Amino acid sequence: MPEDVLGSLLRFTLVFNPGAAFGMGTSFTIGLSIFAILALAACLLYGLRVVKTLGQAVVLGLLLAGIAGNLHDRLLRPPGVLRGHVVDFIQLPYFAIFNVADMCITVAAALIILASLFPGKKSEP
Repeated sequence: MPEDVLGSLLRFTLVFNPGAAFGMGTSFTIGLSIFAILALAACLLYGLRVVKTLGQAVVLGLLLAGIAGNLHDRLLRPPGVLRGHVVDFIQLPYFAIFNVADMCITVAAALIILASLFPGKKSEP
């Protein structure tokens, strides 16, 4: 049952999502799980080596948190390993229901886009 938190602006609605954003890929849960494992490994193996600034570390941290959060559900929640459904609960008007891990990934992506549009000074070694 949905719970209004900030009137009609923010509502908590519990949903167990087997797919990706906006309900897509509901029959591809195992593929999404494997992709998340590979993305987490890439962030750890590559990302940790190339981080040089606090901003890059924040973006990498947000990505790692988001990927790991959703992967945790995929690995440990019913109906089983690699097939688990992600817990989504935050609902905004006229938008999908999502979770904190999704917010981390989205903010990281937005920061990456902003950094590419407005590159800072390159420091010399």
